[in-house]
Amino acid sequence: MDKIWFITGAGRGFGKEFAKAALGRGDKVTATVRKLGDVDDLVEEFGDAVLPLQLDVTDRAGVFAAVGQASTHFGRLDVVVNNAGYGLFGAIEEITEQQLRDQLEVNLFGVLHVTQAVLPVLRKQGSGHIVQISTIGGVAAFPSLGGYHASKWALEGLSESLAQEVAPFGIKVTLVEPGGFATDWSGSSAVRAEPQPQYHPIRHAMAERGKQTPPELTGDPAAAGPALLDVVDAEQPPLRVFFGTMPTMIVPGIYQSRLDTWEQWKHVAIAANGH
Repeated sequence: MDKIWFITGAGRGFGKEFAKAALGRGDKVTATVRKLGDVDDLVEEFGDAVLPLQLDVTDRAGVFAAVGQASTHFGRLDVVVNNAGYGLFGAIEEITEQQLRDQLEVNLFGVLHVTQAVLPVLRKQGSGHIVQISTIGGVAAFPSLGGYHASKWALEGLSESLAQEVAPFGIKVTLVEPGGFATDWSGSSAVRAEPQPQYHPIRHAMAERGKQTPPELTGDPAAAGPALLDVVDAEQPPLRVFFGTMPTMIVPGIYQSRLDTWEQWKHVAIAANGH
């Protein structure tokens, strides 16, 4: 049976590849975008299987209206992909309060709006799969991305609680955690804080590290679509799944370092217990 998808940020990058993969195998997709022209090619190729909707995920009323239109149009919702988001670059001292608030409005509250809008539909069905597009930056942190990490670490905690809350209703939740991919995430999609000279060495070191990354470790967005199909077709999909080779190499060491530190300071933890 074909699946009915609701994908935010479907105009480019991962969102468009997810839509292409779903449509290519005969599924139907509500593709939400900031500009309707961004999915003209999908409409031309797949016709009525695509419902393009203009949507800003920070508009809560607009989100609820779009979800209502999508569920009425196709009759149900099977896979909801919270993909809309962007990166905020800047050291913590550099980013403005408004830049961080804007980041959270899209990357966290936008997801909250969509999730709260779809849950009544999925609960009534007794089925559904919510896919949250997180990042390796949702479980690890790097310099000059603190604001972005704040939004994605929050998304991870919200989604892990969500998974436990909705499991009794037959609803599944998966956090997709990609590494570096050849998308526009760090290009025109990004917001950059006004740089302060004292942080130039850190930025330079990060740039040099990026230059030394082997090309084969940068993921191909076109491969992400079929990968997501494997996830949503699984009878027991994972709560978390990496996309790309890079996270499989980096994250285990980060977690081991945390375990080592907790063990090293275990005596303090026990002493703090008081008895």
